[in-house]
Parts: sequence; structure tokens; C-alpha cells
Amino acid sequence: MSTDLFSLAGKNVLITGAGGVIGGELTRGMTAAGAIVGAQDLTIERAQAADGAFAFGGDLSDVEACRALVAEADAAMGGIDVLVNCAGINRRKPIDDVTAEDFDAIVSVNMRAVFFTSQAVHPIMTARGGGTIVNISSMSARFGYNTISVYAATKAAVTSMTRSFAREWVKDGIRVNCIEPSVVKTEFTKPLWGEPHRERWFADNMPMGRLMDPPELVGAVIFLASGASSYITGQSITIDGGLLAGADWDGYADS
Repeated sequence: MSTDLFSLAGKNVLITGAGGVIGGELTRGMTAAGAIVGAQDLTIERAQAADGAFAFGGDLSDVEACRALVAEADAAMGGIDVLVNCAGINRRKPIDDVTAEDFDAIVSVNMRAVFFTSQAVHPIMTARGGGTIVNISSMSARFGYNTISVYAATKAAVTSMTRSFAREWVKDGIRVNCIEPSVVKTEFTKPLWGEPHRERWFADNMPMGRLMDPPELVGAVIFLASGASSYITGQSITIDGGLLAGADWDGYADS
């Protein structure tokens, strides 16, 4: 099989949340696959740190900022072929401690920004004869975890929106898929793995015996963005080191 099948050469890719660990890995990986990458983050400085061909700053909790980002990226890059919705936030709190402000902040970035950024890119991709959207969801869309109730709800929404977008936009040549990673070992997720009993749990229960490293997400996103997945849309790919194959979740509970 030709490696050209996985090439992104000549594709203009917009990645939101590119200043984060995962977004940065995606920026570098998709650039290496031949893409011209526009990296977005909350500030232009964070976006520039991702080393994309273009950098865009903006607060995607504002719907108008989502629309402005897409318009700016379209003008600067000469079109958008691939959108990767990677921007996300979390505030870890027990359900009883979650405030309305917490709720709105998480929903606005993790769910609403995905919806309106995708909506804004739709006519651009349609005019170009099609495109691909890859949403970064989470395995928390499938399981209940302590202290991330709102985050998990938004990720379940992202997975659901992926199916809806795929269904409505297939006629326009736009494929929409998402990935649902389990715990990626970053400082962002350290509350989930940074305690000794939880580290032991992951070592004992992950079939691969370890957490995922950020670069291990890149291949799946390139696959979904490239011609290698030309007949795949509306799907959620779980990247979990075999965790869904079976694990004893009781040992992970807070102690």
C-alpha cells in the first residue's frame, strides 16, 4: 500500500487548542505528513509556540470568535480542508461544588465552540468540494468518572455531534469523525494518575500496562484526516491501550 494514502500534502489544516500538549503534537505530526497547519490557541503567543505555518489567537468561548477564527484562517491559508477541534478545558470538582460559572465555561469551550467552529467551516469546505473534520472527544464520554461530570458531559456531546454532522454533511463531501482517548499522560491529567494507588491501578489494569503518551494520538488523527479513511464518517475511535476490553474499575475509586 502506498504511503501516499496517508499523506496530507497540499491540505490546509486548522487545529484549535494547538498550544496545548496534544494540540502541539498534532500540529507537528500533521505538518510532517505534508499539511499546511494553522494553529489556534487562546493567545497568539501560545499558538505560535505550536510551530504551525500560521498562528491565530482567540477565545473560542465566544461564538463570534469562532466565526472570526475560521474567516481569518480561510483568508490567510487560502482555504480550509481539515478542521481538528482540539481546544478544551476542565475544572475538576465534585458535582456538589460545580458552579453555574464552571458549567458555562466548560460547555462554552468543549461543546459550543466545536459546534460553531464546525458550522463556520462547513460552507468553506463545501465550496472546495469537501473536507474532513476530526473532533477530539474522550473516553469519559462512555464512563462516569469522579470530579469531571461537566467535562464528561461535553465530551459525550462532542461524540454525538460528530454523528449528526456526519449525517447532514455527507452530501457536501465532508467527513466527520472523532477520537476518544483514554488518559493521556500530561500535566493536565495528573490528578487522574499522579497518586501512587492510581499509578498502580493503571499499571495493573491497562492491557498495555501504561498510560498513553501524547504522540500516540497523532496517527489516528492523520488517518481520519487523510484519504486512507475515505469511506469512514460518523465514527468514534477509542484509543485506550485495550482498556475497553475489560478492567476492574473498583480499584480506581477515590480513597
